[in-house]
Amino acid sequence: MAEPETTKPKPRPIVRLGTLLISHSVLVSVVCCVAGVLALLLLPILAKNTYISENALMPGSASPMLSNQDVSDANRLVNDLSELSSRSNDAGIVQRLIGRYISDLGGEVGYHQFYPDSSRFHPLHLFSVPDTGIVQENINCSCHGISVTGIVRAPRGDGKEAIVLVTPYNYTNAGLADHLSLGIAYSVFSLLSQVTWLAKDIVWLIADSQCGEYASVAAWLRDYHSPTFSGFRANNSHTCDVITTHHDVKENVAKDMSSRDSFIRAGTMAAALVVKVVDRNEPFEDSLGVYAEASNGQMPNLDLINIVNYLGVHRQGLRVKVRKLFSLLDTKWVSFLAEVLESLGSIARRLNPQWNFGIPAADYVDGTATLFGSLYHQALGVPTGPHGAFRDYQVDAVTLEFSPRHYSISKGRTKDFILRGGRLIEGVIRSVNNLLEKFHQSFFLYLLTSPSKFVSVGVYMIAFALLVAPLPVAAASLYAEANCLDTSLDDAKSFSPPAATINELVISERSWRWIKAVKKNLEHY
Repeated sequence: MAEPETTKPKPRPIVRLGTLLISHSVLVSVVCCVAGVLALLLLPILAKNTYISENALMPGSASPMLSNQDVSDANRLVNDLSELSSRSNDAGIVQRLIGRYISDLGGEVGYHQFYPDSSRFHPLHLFSVPDTGIVQENINCSCHGISVTGIVRAPRGDGKEAIVLVTPYNYTNAGLADHLSLGIAYSVFSLLSQVTWLAKDIVWLIADSQCGEYASVAAWLRDYHSPTFSGFRANNSHTCDVITTHHDVKENVAKDMSSRDSFIRAGTMAAALVVKVVDRNEPFEDSLGVYAEASNGQMPNLDLINIVNYLGVHRQGLRVKVRKLFSLLDTKWVSFLAEVLESLGSIARRLNPQWNFGIPAADYVDGTATLFGSLYHQALGVPTGPHGAFRDYQVDAVTLEFSPRHYSISKGRTKDFILRGGRLIEGVIRSVNNLLEKFHQSFFLYLLTSPSKFVSVGVYMIAFALLVAPLPVAAASLYAEANCLDTSLDDAKSFSPPAATINELVISERSWRWIKAVKKNLEHY
């Protein structure tokens, strides 16, 4: 009696699905790439309105306290700085003037002498500049700077937390915009030195930006978070004594620094704001540019941007902007796609009013330019401002770039401009002051399509997954073909095929030799 034939068990469905995908790897790759590009182009439509996640922030819940007297004092500082700049380029005089203004408010004054780090990270030179870890060898002696620091101690705090306010300032080549940035920060600093509700110390850093805005802030943060050893900073500065003889204009300030421990500290940083004023001759209204990207694509907590946008738009009437790729604004295919999506959205709304698919064409074009600008700067990994140095220490920070309206400053609107900018900074600091812990409620991974719209990580990862999916599928297909090639070669050795077939197999084996080498390495590991 013949034995019954044993049927081979069917593979599991997931194995059959994998075999199907591998056998049609080219088609699967094309479909995934097309779907990924389409999903990427649909992200501006899928963007959601921003919202405040942390209830303790309460932006705009209190009336601004910045008075005309604070603005007048700040305007006097602006005038004094402008007069000094027109008479002399002596950086030491300007630094002592700023220090005197801070001390008159009752704040602590400190000076930070630094040489910028020459081994800054650059994504295109990842392996060319090794990090030795020795500070003395990384010092760039070609530039020397002295930053001024002021601290207001919180009457309701214990000194364990602080909020940092940064104003980059080139002491040797400053213009009216640089003076105004100091004026805005000074008006807020003057107010905070008088209030009783402050629960976190306020640190005001006037960073010497002649060596670079990022370099000066990064050097200060490095010393702020480093333990102080006796003579360490002195030895650090003596390394460049021979080269920096041309910095005689700073001798008085340097002597004042060496006579006492002038590096002052506060508590753990809760957040940081970098305040700048640029003269872009805005045609219609004062604007505010928000720069958030830090090194390696890191972003601050979205709540910090939401606070700035809410207070800037709804309280101070500023036009808030984020960076975008302006080249996409005039691209024909983007405009055509925007019109198509707008038409599809109108048709969908006619069929069912609850289908809110599609946005106006102008909003889609602007959102696409902003989205790809956010993608570009995050992928590039280079900070878009001095705030990037804070993110390396897990401190949420943004750069706020004020741009006054055309002719507004020349027509005597300096005080009004300082008042609006100061009240915005006051509102942000007041919200951060309410926090009982660090920012954690909102998103850290997101893409912006406008200052008030964002795409969360759960949405844009769909497009990313579709674009990356062809890589493992193609790799598995190559691996399977290499296995089939090994089997065919073993079968060819068992019998004597024609010479032409042998030549074809030899040529095929040579063309796939690199796959076999990779396979052996994988088996080895």
